[in-house]
Amino acid sequence: MNSNANLTNNVQLWRIIVFGIAIIAVFLIYLGRLFTLQILESPEWIAQAEENRISEINLPTQRGIIFDRNDYILARNIPSYNVVIIPSDLPDDLGAIQEIFRQLSELVNVPINLGSLEDLYVPCRSEHGIAQIVEYGETTAPYAPVRIKCNIDRTTAMIIKEEAVDLPGVDIEIESVRDYPTGSLTADIIGFLGPISADEEEYYRQRNFIPNRDKVGYAGCERYFQIILSGHNGERLVEVDVGGQVLRDIVPPVNPTPGFNLHLTIDSRLQSAAESILVRELDEWNAYFGEMRMNSGVVIALNPKTGEVLAMVSYPSYENNRMARIIPQYYFEQLSEDPRNPMLNHAVGDELPAGSVFKLVTAVGALNEGVVTPEQIIKAPPKIVIEEKFSANELNPRSREFVDWNDAGFGEIDFVNGLANSSNVYFYKLGGGFEDEIPEGLGICRLGTYARALGYGNFPGIELPLVEDGLIPDPTWKRINQGENWSSGDTYIASVGQGFIIATPLQVLLSASTIANDGELMRPTILREILDSDGNIIKSFVPDPVWDITRDPVIDIFDDPSSPGGCESKLTGEKKTVEPWVIEKVQEGMRQAVLIGTLADEFENVNISVAGKTGTAEYCDKYTNEKNLCIPGNWPTHAWTTAYAPYDDPEIAVIAFVYNGGEGATVAGPIVRQFLEAYFEIKAGDTAAQNP
Repeated sequence: MNSNANLTNNVQLWRIIVFGIAIIAVFLIYLGRLFTLQILESPEWIAQAEENRISEINLPTQRGIIFDRNDYILARNIPSYNVVIIPSDLPDDLGAIQEIFRQLSELVNVPINLGSLEDLYVPCRSEHGIAQIVEYGETTAPYAPVRIKCNIDRTTAMIIKEEAVDLPGVDIEIESVRDYPTGSLTADIIGFLGPISADEEEYYRQRNFIPNRDKVGYAGCERYFQIILSGHNGERLVEVDVGGQVLRDIVPPVNPTPGFNLHLTIDSRLQSAAESILVRELDEWNAYFGEMRMNSGVVIALNPKTGEVLAMVSYPSYENNRMARIIPQYYFEQLSEDPRNPMLNHAVGDELPAGSVFKLVTAVGALNEGVVTPEQIIKAPPKIVIEEKFSANELNPRSREFVDWNDAGFGEIDFVNGLANSSNVYFYKLGGGFEDEIPEGLGICRLGTYARALGYGNFPGIELPLVEDGLIPDPTWKRINQGENWSSGDTYIASVGQGFIIATPLQVLLSASTIANDGELMRPTILREILDSDGNIIKSFVPDPVWDITRDPVIDIFDDPSSPGGCESKLTGEKKTVEPWVIEKVQEGMRQAVLIGTLADEFENVNISVAGKTGTAEYCDKYTNEKNLCIPGNWPTHAWTTAYAPYDDPEIAVIAFVYNGGEGATVAGPIVRQFLEAYFEIKAGDTAAQNP
């Protein structure tokens, strides 16, 4: 057998060629890919490598502190202690690790094993054991601390620090959280913080905030002054290794800039006095009736000469300290479902029927427009009947009865006594006119311009969120929103602050304080000073007059104001002022209300020269309607009283409102009286302390 035959190559040549081509193709593919990675895409991969090597660390700042006018702290930052473990710092020995877990479990009362990583891990909130939390940290960022337990007490934190040698990898993280020393007393003013919402995430990211870590204002001053209080976060640009461990700073760190501090105009002593007086009166009245009839109210006090708000109580309130770390869902739902709406600052955010306290507007307007003279005697029977018309040429108007709160009427009275006794019939006639006695009343158009001049409507504002505008209606508004013409009856009822007129308690107080201040409307404020973290004043409060209605022409002049049609069509484009004597006469009427009128009984033995005005406002809302209490002619009523003192040189103006309180003088009057007594008692104490 020929041995050469066994060595013969039986593979066909074309197969060898195809195989060679395939090898060359694969080589070219790898070569091309290598060229792409090394040459064409080199800058991109270098950038990614650099990005993996360089990390930005956001450094949280400190939020500004909020003080009252006497340096009492209303909002501050306090340390919260969190127990953390850095997985990379744990020993290599599994037995030693288990011993660390055991000791830590006994100290912080967290089980060693609980749950699994299949369940979502949320620091401080989800239920996981120590071992599971550490496992999560090892698989995500072994050099970063993972939280085992949050907000432990300081004593436990110090024990863990002292035993740090025996607990390698375990540490205490100090986190700044918000604290409100006055709690619910000032919650409606101060507000609280919460996490950055999804809707606002992009906005805050652009301002270097970190979602799920940084918190922002949700209510009150915390929300309104968010930019001022928040400061600016710092930043470190560092080099890290493949495991995420920080190796060095690439550039010098940018330190955080603390937020500015705020001094408010609020006096915590007056705030406490106002709340105590309000709650005590509500409790006494509810005990008297044997049922929970009055369960909410408002007290506001300000300096009429400067606009500084000294106290602002909206009751019931909420406990903002319960929102310090997280907003508990059950508590938030409890507040949201409460029909009294405790999370709403009713002082500025609730729109209510003003009732007779609105007669101050009608009084100023009627005197200034010559509808009535101060000495003119007007008949004030128990009721009047008018022909209510929805148009000037209405052929068959209906009769409508308007009654006084005093069943006996007031006989014949002049302006000062009409205001002092708050006669409804007297003011019906001033607002809508009556036969030959008052041929032409003030009318809704002129009523509106005087209301806005005294502080009603969408200005002036105050440094709080969710401030409502109230409503001063006119014929155009009614046609759009009610689908019918303005009637003469609408004007009569508006002249005593009922019907479509609604206002916030702050707006009602502004009208009284403007009269107390001789016609000068001051912009209300709760901000006294803005200071930097070193205590330097950045901005100091300066009284801000909106206008003086006796000097500044802010009263619109109308052509034929009582004729049908919209108010805008009657504007002449001209404006005028209020005569100073008009303000003096209204002041006199308010003073007589305390001496001989609706507030005389309440202030009989008070040695303070006070001027005031009461109000009893009929209302019907969904809660009273559900109880079938909205009975025409016998509707439930809110209680109002506003006053200022001293009469000759006012320095304090106050208003009290009680929901479903009934008669203003009887229910709200005592609150105002007691608050004024507390104010002057505190003032006397301060004076004695300064001049021993």
